[in-house]
Amino acid sequence: MKRILVSILLIFFLFSCGKKEEKKADPVAKEPVAKDIVGAEWELIRGSVVKFDSFDGDRILESGQGFFIDTNLIVTTYSLVKSATKIVFTPLNEDKKYTAQKYVAVDRINDLVILQCDSISHTPLELHLDSVPQSAKSMYILAESGKTVQLFTGKVLNRTKVKGNDVFRITNRVRKSFFGMPIFLSNRKVLGTAYSAVENYEEQSFAVPADYIAALYKTRSKTPSSLASLSRVDEKTAAENRNIKGLVLETSMGDINIRLFNETPEYRDNFIRLTKEKYFDGLLIHRVIAEFGIQSGAPDSRNARKGDVIGFKGPGYTLPAHFLPTLYHKRGMIGSPRKPDTKNERLRSDGSQFYIVTGRKYHDKELDEIEKQNNYKFSAEQREYYKTIGGAPHLDGSYTIFGEVVSGMEVADEIVKVETDKEWRPVNDIRLKRVRILK
Repeated sequence: MKRILVSILLIFFLFSCGKKEEKKADPVAKEPVAKDIVGAEWELIRGSVVKFDSFDGDRILESGQGFFIDTNLIVTTYSLVKSATKIVFTPLNEDKKYTAQKYVAVDRINDLVILQCDSISHTPLELHLDSVPQSAKSMYILAESGKTVQLFTGKVLNRTKVKGNDVFRITNRVRKSFFGMPIFLSNRKVLGTAYSAVENYEEQSFAVPADYIAALYKTRSKTPSSLASLSRVDEKTAAENRNIKGLVLETSMGDINIRLFNETPEYRDNFIRLTKEKYFDGLLIHRVIAEFGIQSGAPDSRNARKGDVIGFKGPGYTLPAHFLPTLYHKRGMIGSPRKPDTKNERLRSDGSQFYIVTGRKYHDKELDEIEKQNNYKFSAEQREYYKTIGGAPHLDGSYTIFGEVVSGMEVADEIVKVETDKEWRPVNDIRLKRVRILK
């Protein structure tokens, strides 16, 4: 029994941990030395490309680029503006500065955001939504106002997956200050938004495909929200969240109704914000452990193929631990996984992943052993509950609980019985189709 408890603990310690990849031979993303000086058609395009700085108040945060996809809408890289209250931008064919403080759509998984600009309008760039020929030419422009437009060329290597995301791998060299800029094909349509990352121990360049931009554009809100709301919840929104009756997790095996605790407001507000952004829609229930529970909320599961190792990615941020003695891991509780203590001294939780406890019953001797291992004392109420109804007592005092199942536990009980692989991923995919708010 002791070995079983240790195994379960190790499993949870790994819930949000990354895995080291083997080094493989792979082309290094290098940009050709040659660059072309181009004509009038590119002169027109550069006015629809912007460079910007993001600010939190008067403090500068990040620099990047973006481009118009509608007359007053700019798409760029979400991670560059996620903590900002405003961005100050300049079209490449101008010197004048403009300000944007609102957004109409965000996709944290694909690192995209669409900003609304009320002070300027430009001709939108056309997105390439068809197939891309192998070794197609890829290019970007870097031109300041009054200077000759120069076109830097490379090629598209392939469409692949990087850390669970669907991307184009390109040979153009993309520096941090270029993140968000459009990568063009020879037809002058946009292949996608540029960024770079370390993959297989090499700094490589990628483009988020234009079809994800088009899909995000279709979901845009008619009522823009402040940039600040991407990372902060104002009191009005918090008050509205306190009055939400509950949420429905619509899975491919049935619905699970839940409620979020007002006692853990940061977790409540975060989960509701991600729900409104449709962040959870289409993710897998990627981990199932008999006699414990089920887990979802990992963004690298949305486009996962059979055999992919998933469940090691979050939204790019963590939440502070919030332990309450009145909330313990009884059956039906919802909690947040995290990295192990050795890499996470403050026991911060993953920003989007969550688990639902199905659990099992425990006897006194087992509970005594858990108290010794975890230096944690169970109350009389906890002991009685774990002995008569069940739960996951080994997680008490070290994992944050922020909600509970109201109805639909029978669905969770069916899910926890399914066949899994050695990574505890269901052999047959079970999908969280969407999360719906009950007003």
